[in-house]
Amino acid sequence: MPLIEARDVYGGYGGMNILNGVDMSLEADEVGVIVGPNGAGKSTLLKAVFGLLHVNQGDILLHGKPIQNLPPHQLVERGMGFVPQEKNVFPSLTVQENLEMGAFLKPQNVKRMLGQVYEFFPPLQEKRHQPAGELSGGQRQMVAMGRALMAEPSLLLLDEPTAGLSPLYMNEIFDRVKHINAAGVGILMVEQNAKQALAIADKGFVLAAGQNRFTDTGAALLADPDVAKSFLGG
Repeated sequence: MPLIEARDVYGGYGGMNILNGVDMSLEADEVGVIVGPNGAGKSTLLKAVFGLLHVNQGDILLHGKPIQNLPPHQLVERGMGFVPQEKNVFPSLTVQENLEMGAFLKPQNVKRMLGQVYEFFPPLQEKRHQPAGELSGGQRQMVAMGRALMAEPSLLLLDEPTAGLSPLYMNEIFDRVKHINAAGVGILMVEQNAKQALAIADKGFVLAAGQNRFTDTGAALLADPDVAKSFLGG
């Protein structure tokens, strides 16, 4: 049974559909990457999965159970974490306070999970007493991902985790994604850096106009001349 599955999903904002029958399926041990041009519905799909916009038709299943249109706090309780692209840390709180905020559902696990998050992101341990707003963009992204991991999700949703980062931090974030996945967390992420993201993807979903254009392994999509020509800049 897939960890997360979308079947023929339609949804959007204010009665207007941006998703027009999207399918997606990801196993518990996989990294899934959603790519496509601007306006394709990539972030919209992620928000639909996390209950941030209304699904008008179709099903979204977590561990085989329907979850479409459930509020986000219930999805967190069911094992889902979401890291938005922007405004994803509390800048005046320290790194450690930001992380502790992520464990509000499981306060008894704070110490153990802090240890795990610092293993995933060693720079955060050194900066744990520093306000998150003083960190570099790459380190703020680590704080945001770490905070989502504090709730021990089985599925982590990442909306453009490397947007605006230097190539060095981009590679670092992708490396951390692989480590987090290897520790037993399924990952579904939207990425503009399509080639680099597909290189670490078990599964890739190429969207255009709110529909699936290509679905395959990351490696197969990278090797597909039609995908390269249309979506990866040649």
